[in-house]
Amino acid sequence: MELQGKVIVVTGAAQGLGRKTAEVLTRYGARVALIDIDHVNLRETAQLCAVAGSEVRDYAADVTDETAVEATFERIQKDFGSIEGLISNAGTNSDALLVNVQDGKVQRKMSLEAFNKVIAVDLTGVFLCGREAAIRMIEGGRGGVIINISSISRAGNVGQTNYAAAKAAVAAMTVTWAKELSRYGIRVAGIAPGFCDTRMVANIKPKMRERIISAIPLRRLGRSEEIGQTALFILQNDYCNGRTIEIDGGLRL
Repeated sequence: MELQGKVIVVTGAAQGLGRKTAEVLTRYGARVALIDIDHVNLRETAQLCAVAGSEVRDYAADVTDETAVEATFERIQKDFGSIEGLISNAGTNSDALLVNVQDGKVQRKMSLEAFNKVIAVDLTGVFLCGREAAIRMIEGGRGGVIINISSISRAGNVGQTNYAAAKAAVAAMTVTWAKELSRYGIRVAGIAPGFCDTRMVANIKPKMRERIISAIPLRRLGRSEEIGQTALFILQNDYCNGRTIEIDGGLRL
């Protein structure tokens, strides 16, 4: 896909990976529609993206709310006239062990609320946004590209029952959609970041963060810009389809 003038929707664009990815895309001439529940920081992202001279619009929406997602994509279609790309980046985490045991007795357990919260944002949100983007790409008759943000935690990671389950499902949906949507000229691929310089990682306790970094062969966290560059590669490479690319510095969980 040639990005100049194309309309790319980026969810979770108020900070971190979403913000940097949107900035990368605007430098290559893409027009971007930014979605996030945090409208204050979303406006800041829009200002940063506008520096490149591309058309930028921001939309405050909760990706877990079906009605809000439907209405937002309808607005984007009306405002821009088309949708050629989607990067489903919105995500959250609520880490905890399945059960916390001391002296043979269970002291705490992961709550259903914590499980459902992560599944809602990290999985249901990807489903809703992907569905609405696909509808408009098909009806527009020009195809497009959907990129789902998974994680290397999809292979399973201690303390992340909810997060790992959601990200594994996202990777599976990526393959499924690639098979279903290719006939309409829509490619679907995923990105599985390792530990990156995001607020989510910044909130990890310092000792644990040091331990994580020491386990990464490159001995550093990934940069948000590097995830944006991966999204750029997928968008521009017309034979990239149905795969989830790991960008993790060589770390294997």
